[in-house]
Amino acid sequence: MDDLKQQFDRAVADSKNLAERPDGATLLKLYALFKQSSSGDASGERPGITDFVAQAKWDAWNGLRGISSEDAMKRYVALVNELK
Repeated sequence: MDDLKQQFDRAVADSKNLAERPDGATLLKLYALFKQSSSGDASGERPGITDFVAQAKWDAWNGLRGISSEDAMKRYVALVNELK
């Protein structure tokens, strides 16, 4: 797990220095995987209808409900490596 955590931390840092900015769908996927890795399943109520960005982020995160933190970390690392 420590090795995975190190890989995840490195991928988080790498994601901030990508050559090209990912498209919106990929950014949502990165956000959701990060949140699932660090906080577990989405909590709280879905943001209101007037906050489209927050809704999209919450929906993406909630779509990963039930995925373990470890699996989310692996997916995040794989996605960042694919984007590099």
